[in-house]
Formats: sequence, structure tokens, C-alpha cells
Amino acid sequence: MSEVAVLGAGAWGTALAIHAARLGHGVTLWARDADHARAMTEAGVNARRLPGCPFPYGLRTTHDATAVASARLVILAVPMQPLRQVLASLPTALPPLLLACKGLEATTGLLPLEVLEQARPGQPAGILSGPNFAHEVAAGLPAASVVAATDPALREDAQALLSGGALRLYASEDVLGVQLGGAAKNVLAIAAGVATGAGLGENARAALITRGLAELSRLVVGMGGRAETAGGLSGLGDLLLTATGPGSRNTSLGMALGRGEALADILAARSSVTEGVATAPALLARAAEAGVELPVCAAVAALLEGRLDVRGAVRALLERPLRAE
Repeated sequence: MSEVAVLGAGAWGTALAIHAARLGHGVTLWARDADHARAMTEAGVNARRLPGCPFPYGLRTTHDATAVASARLVILAVPMQPLRQVLASLPTALPPLLLACKGLEATTGLLPLEVLEQARPGQPAGILSGPNFAHEVAAGLPAASVVAATDPALREDAQALLSGGALRLYASEDVLGVQLGGAAKNVLAIAAGVATGAGLGENARAALITRGLAELSRLVVGMGGRAETAGGLSGLGDLLLTATGPGSRNTSLGMALGRGEALADILAARSSVTEGVATAPALLARAAEAGVELPVCAAVAALLEGRLDVRGAVRALLERPLRAE
């Protein structure tokens, strides 16, 4: 029996599986694509998503979802949009789940744990989120993240099971704030990337990140979360990582938009998901329901939808009515 099962053989799921195996746990890594699972088993590495990071002893790969049912903890590391479909394909009885996806479901505007509650009511679950690039975690470089769950036992068990080596996990009961941080940071990273790609300067990028953090804080509080969560690892920490380098898919997409490339062309050239694109309009809808203004996120959504160009988006932000910080 594997102690930890990871559903999703993308870069992040693979990195988490490698980390858990390094801690000495038996780990099962599940891939939706049978050929992908077979290739990883034969090569001992995820050459498709995380090349150069060989699997440690104790990590096995599979395409059989029933193999995860007996694990002590299941980490669900799939993109946000297929989350509901993946949940429907899993065995009826599951161990506690730790969701490692970020964003909102585009069709419903629901956060990860809200989708889970609709799809599998009563399933024990929490959220894993924070400033983590997959290749660095897989390489064993120092990192920190947050495990959030309303159930103290689940929270503490997941924290104890996955902390160690170079990864330090903190615990939180603010599942709403942690989920919102993971969603908003992708949208705000697109804004930061646009500033870089359009040559708007470091002043502009710093202003966008800072005002974006203020938007996130307002949204977390407005929806019932804690303000301090926005300033923690799952908020400020994840935003800083995602918005300050081209290694981020969302920042690099923003940079391409800033250079004048068409969104359709950018997405067509990518094999991985850029979550901020689908999240932007859904996040704005949730914010409107809570009576919270998100000017930076609104400018990103308008840019993605073609309602504004870069110059128009900048003008819309600079010409807003003056106010106190």
C-alpha cells in the first residue's frame, strides 16, 4: 500500500511525488494518459513534463485510478478546469484529499473545494498552496508552502506527512483565503508580465503587484477569509514568485501579450495550461457578488477578451478616480 498517492502527472504532481518518495513514503503517481504512465515506468522519469528529475526509490506510476484508494493521503494535482471530470472518474471511497490546483472553474466560478463538495459531498479534503516552482521542489531546493483544512486532524496529518527535507509546510484553517490567493495570483501575474513585455518599466510592474495584493486582500476579507492570509505564503508569497519571472506560465503569457502577440497564438503554441486566462472572468464575477472592486484584474480580463489593448488598459488604471491607499 502506498502512503501517498498523487493524481496528475504534470510537472507539479510529479514534483510532489518525488518529494514524498524522498521522505521515505511509498508513492503512487497516477497519469490520465496510459501511454504516459507506461513511458514513466520504463524510463523512471517524467520526460514529458519534468525532464532531468529521476524518480527516487519507492515511486511507482500507474494509469489505474483504483490503485489510489488505499493510500493514507491522496494529492490531487490536476489543472482546475478538468478537476470535476477527474473527480467523477475516481473510486467511490477515497482517503482524505489534498487539492493542489489553483483557480476557479470557468463555467461555475467555484473554487477547488467548492467543486469537490458539489461533486463528492462530504469528502474530507484540504488545500496545498504556496510559492513553489515544480522543478525547484523536484531538485530538492528549499521551499515553503501551506496546508489548509477546516479539519485539524487532516491538516496536521498532511503537514506531518509531507514536511521534511527541503520543503517546510505551514498549517492554516483559512481554506477560503488560501484558495483565493492561488486563483488571483495567476491573473495578477499576467498583468505584471504585460508591463514587462510592453516595456512599461519596473515602476509599473511594482505598482501592479502591490495594488494587486491590495485587491487580493480586499477580496479575501470581502468573501469571509482572513486579511493575514493574503500577506502569507499562499498570497503574497505565491504572487511574488509567479509575477516576477518568465519561468511562470502566466507571467510569460503576459509578456507575450505586452509585446503585441495575439492570445490565440500564444495559447496554441503551449502544451501546458495557463490558469489565469480562465480564472480572470470567473474571479471578477465572484468579486462582484461580494461587492469588491478588482481594477487590475478587470484590466487583465478586458485585455484577454480583446476589449482593451495594452495602452487602453494602462489608461483605464491611471485615470481611475483618485483615492487614499
